[in-house]
Amino acid sequence: MSGKVNGVELDLGQARAFVVTAGHLHFGRAAGELFLTQQALSKRVARLEESLGVRLFDRTGHAVRLTPAGERFLEPARRALAAADAAVAAARDERRPLRLDVWGHLFDPMRILREAVDRRPDLPIELNLRRGPDAAVAALRAGETDAGFGRVHGPPPDGLARRVVRREPMAAVMGAAHPLAGAGRLRPADLRATTMWFPAAIEKLDFLRDFCAEHGLTGEFGGVNLGLPYFLEWLRDHPDRVSLLPAALPVPGDAGVRVVPLVDPVPLYEWSLLWRSGDRDPALGGLLAELQRTARAGDRPE
Repeated sequence: MSGKVNGVELDLGQARAFVVTAGHLHFGRAAGELFLTQQALSKRVARLEESLGVRLFDRTGHAVRLTPAGERFLEPARRALAAADAAVAAARDERRPLRLDVWGHLFDPMRILREAVDRRPDLPIELNLRRGPDAAVAALRAGETDAGFGRVHGPPPDGLARRVVRREPMAAVMGAAHPLAGAGRLRPADLRATTMWFPAAIEKLDFLRDFCAEHGLTGEFGGVNLGLPYFLEWLRDHPDRVSLLPAALPVPGDAGVRVVPLVDPVPLYEWSLLWRSGDRDPALGGLLAELQRTARAGDRPE
């Protein structure tokens, strides 16, 4: 069996130079990541382009962008590098930890992961914390991580697989002085008389944006997400605002806020696991099975 396709044998060093450069769209930063001089990196990419017979990058002044051929080549090149890395690890009989990216820290995804991982201490997992799905997807495509856990809006990006592992009921949270704080439960429509507040830009919060739009609510998006303690403190000090949290998320009793269940309908937040299509890592399969097994009956996706 030949390793060549149409007379071209892929050089993995050149392919890695291309993939890293495509991730940065900047030769200087890519060279720094690969511990190469910019000249050496440019030579590797040029040799790859020569062997393939196509241009992979357009270079205009300081701007770099992928050509159509480069866009077509990128995902297969990433898969080839991931397969090569896996082959080396298998030959050395290395049991590399599953590199797992996690995002959505305000809603504490770690509590969900802990439920699964505590049942399987044999699963080797190395955690990375990203500030959003875009950064996590980029790391996954570049082979820097093996899987991602968080909310994924819409269909999975090209070359990646996704499975929803939990749909978690959400609740309203507000300062104890808010007029609705004494309610035993609330419908989303009951929140129209107040303003919903979320500590991030609207483009980063598709679930909360859509929740407001669906129920005719006024949403105030902005500020910086500094974590749960600051979030609760802000709501305590602004009794004219309401926000959302997972109903199962533990909230300190002395935080000065009230968490009220939402009904008719209950909004559900989807947590997903994301990975490269075709990845057969046993640790990935084990984590996926445990995430689904530990979901409560009402939270399990159909």
